[in-house]
Amino acid sequence: MNSARRVIFAAIAAAAFASPALADDTIAKHHMIAAANPAASEAGREMMRKGGSAVDAGIAAQLVLTLVEPESSGIGGGAFMIVYDPRTKRTLSFDGRETAPAADGPGMFLGPDGKPRQHMDAIPGGLSTGVPGVIAMFEMVHKRFGRLPWATLFDPAIRLAANGFPVSRKLARELKDFAPQMTRMPDMNRYFYHGNGTPLAEGEIVKNPELAATLRAIAKGGAKAFYSGKIARNIVDAVTHAPVNPGPMTLKDLASYRAVERPTVCGTYRSYKLCSMGPPSSGGVAVLQILGMLERFPSSDLQPSTLSEVHLFTQASRLAFADRAKYLGDPDVINVPVRGLIDPGYLAQRSALIDAKKDMGTATAGNPPDKRADYAPQRSQQLPGTSHLSAVDDHGMVVSMTMTIEFAFGSETMANGFLLNNELTDFSFDPVLDGKPVANAPGPGKRPMSAMSPTIVFDPHGRFAIAAGSPGGPAIIDYVANALIGMIDGKLGPQEAAALPHPLNLNTPTILEKGTVLEQLAPQLTAMGHTVVPRDLESGLHIIQKVAGGYRGGADPRRDGVALGD
Repeated sequence: MNSARRVIFAAIAAAAFASPALADDTIAKHHMIAAANPAASEAGREMMRKGGSAVDAGIAAQLVLTLVEPESSGIGGGAFMIVYDPRTKRTLSFDGRETAPAADGPGMFLGPDGKPRQHMDAIPGGLSTGVPGVIAMFEMVHKRFGRLPWATLFDPAIRLAANGFPVSRKLARELKDFAPQMTRMPDMNRYFYHGNGTPLAEGEIVKNPELAATLRAIAKGGAKAFYSGKIARNIVDAVTHAPVNPGPMTLKDLASYRAVERPTVCGTYRSYKLCSMGPPSSGGVAVLQILGMLERFPSSDLQPSTLSEVHLFTQASRLAFADRAKYLGDPDVINVPVRGLIDPGYLAQRSALIDAKKDMGTATAGNPPDKRADYAPQRSQQLPGTSHLSAVDDHGMVVSMTMTIEFAFGSETMANGFLLNNELTDFSFDPVLDGKPVANAPGPGKRPMSAMSPTIVFDPHGRFAIAAGSPGGPAIIDYVANALIGMIDGKLGPQEAAALPHPLNLNTPTILEKGTVLEQLAPQLTAMGHTVVPRDLESGLHIIQKVAGGYRGGADPRRDGVALGD
């Protein structure tokens, strides 16, 4: 990428997203972590400075995010982690997605009239809360890839919880935005708001001794201390006695939770190999589909934020989201045709549906090879939320991890000093449509479909090249795919890619990020048949790229994060 274009993209990012939290563009020679809050990045770097692995760094950082970015993720939710092990040259996937309690059935979100409830009405309280999976997944991965003692990973979060942390810009903003509903929930009102209903302000110091005690217990007793005993009892009590929408979770539901190692979903784009998360996430499949359908177009047509790139990208995204709605779900319960959905021949057929001059309108799902069942496409909305971090250590181990409590502030319910998720509202509220089952319908012990897309990219020689991922609900897929196109086709660096303006199409109207240069494309896109909607968007891309001499990182300026390394 020439220097003139770099100046242009730097100006775009600065004008649209002026932020004090932009990552440093210097090169780290030994290790690096990029996460959504400086305290989390610092915790990860602290672990690697002590000789810890990228897994150790990721765990320590996420424990801190539980405290400092509670609206987005935490130990009361779930996560997916992709790990590249340089010793074996294998890329592994770990599933810490939440599960539905055993008493939840397909009709859990239907009203007395048999019709789906309003989505927002079902979020607060216990009914939406799945059994948290983060701690179980952390213990599983740490046993295989940790270098530091388990308890050491908890030290930074315990210190901050006990001594206090400053409220971030993002947390303060969201506390203000969500005040009307949050202040109705006693625990939320007590922790996040002053007696007169005023939210915590940016920079205000907050302590959480209850979370510090919880973390000390898990540091000493491992995952067992979370899934049984006092912590588990408090979770069950918060869910079953929630002031609205109490849920049926039991101690047995918690005790029976298991994290799972899953097959990694890999494919190619140009001469690069990409590996991401498979089901129950739809993210890896959809990202690979979008890139696979765009590969027939030259890189010159896919330069970031140009008319051709936005149009072609939105068309591929339409097709991927049509397949996602019909075929993706929990692979332990339904047959997901993963191999068929990313088959090069199938993607070529789907790509042929893209007209370079005209919007296709609402796309329909295809018929991939290995299709074993016919499902109705999900129509229930899924909401933005979540957080992401990327890390690489001194030995070349790489972690890309996306973690969530689903919507902002999860189920608006607290236990043991942390927020509980509302992940079960990621299920389809309709278990059956037009006489056909929906793949992502609720069910006992089932894991809801996710869009989380933690991704690791390898160069043509098989060497680590990029670790990336983002929050954003279903839009995660487009955020990650567009950033990778920006880096591979546009030759952008990680900070430039993280700050790119976002075009989206979730098989809906074409969304252009408000306040960016993309809005200037609206008249031309409209003339091509697009229905264009400008919208404020909040991604949270955190990217690490291997460069000559070490690593360079990027932190999305829409959040408070930073990339730190040595």
